[in-house]
Amino acid sequence: MENRNDAEASQILSLFAALSYGFASMAMVFINKAILMQYSYSMTLLTVQQLATAVLIHSGRRSGYTKAKGLEMTTAKKLLPVSLFYNANVAFALASLKGVNIPMYIAIKRLTPLAVLIAGFFSGKGRPTTQVTLSVLLTATGVVIAALGDFSFDLFGYSMALTSVFFQTMYLVLVEKSGAEDGLSSVEIMFYNSFLSLPFLLFLIIATGEFPNSLSILIAKSDSFYFLVILLLSLVMGIALNYTMFLCTIVNSALTTTIVGVLKGVGSTTLGFVLLGGVQVHALNVTGLVINTAGGVWYSYAKYQQKKNKPLRLELDLENHRK
Repeated sequence: MENRNDAEASQILSLFAALSYGFASMAMVFINKAILMQYSYSMTLLTVQQLATAVLIHSGRRSGYTKAKGLEMTTAKKLLPVSLFYNANVAFALASLKGVNIPMYIAIKRLTPLAVLIAGFFSGKGRPTTQVTLSVLLTATGVVIAALGDFSFDLFGYSMALTSVFFQTMYLVLVEKSGAEDGLSSVEIMFYNSFLSLPFLLFLIIATGEFPNSLSILIAKSDSFYFLVILLLSLVMGIALNYTMFLCTIVNSALTTTIVGVLKGVGSTTLGFVLLGGVQVHALNVTGLVINTAGGVWYSYAKYQQKKNKPLRLELDLENHRK
């Protein structure tokens, strides 16, 4: 009975982590697009988000609101690649949003599951089931078809988004490995990530010439109530997105996290046609989205069957061991 309760609690946590990440990820795309239309300094924006995250977690740890441990140099060295890949992913993603509309941005980012699947295979995780493989390939096929309907092609934006896919794949795989091997919570990984990001980001905003103009413009725009609202939303949702992403990756897997991103992308793409710069509806877009959704549903079913069969196999193994 106790094992059954533990299993149900684990399933609830897995579902909560996936749904929370999906909502936060969907909201963050529109918030980032909205603020970049008002404030184009993406690297400075990312630096402010990471600084706010580090200060909030540190304050919560000092006041006892969170049980996150303090910084350890050994762990920091292990998570340094995670932090670098994460910030590279976000930086290129923000840069791509300047020139690519939301539906096409999401379509390109949906190529991440296929990249994660390939990376997982070569990193020694083993070959996934046939259904999982085919469902991810179907999802990626839908992405390509939807992207063919884009009539506002932006080479720079597409290049930035594809580069972001590569870095997102790398950090998702590393986050999953770090959480499993080091026993770190999602809050602790967030704290390390933010702390390690700041020197790297400060160097970038100076090297790219954003600073100090970005700071003076940020102060000047603080007179606008609308700008302050979306800036505050970007900081809050940035923290929420990081937490739910790390939690989903640790509780579930890197591939599950990316598939959740694919499924939430359907809603984001639909809204993206009418919000913050809509795009022309084309038969290829609709066809690609239908294929993409079918692949996501197929994957969800395949993973459910896989999890459902694991306890049964374990019981059979134990029974055979008793005999």
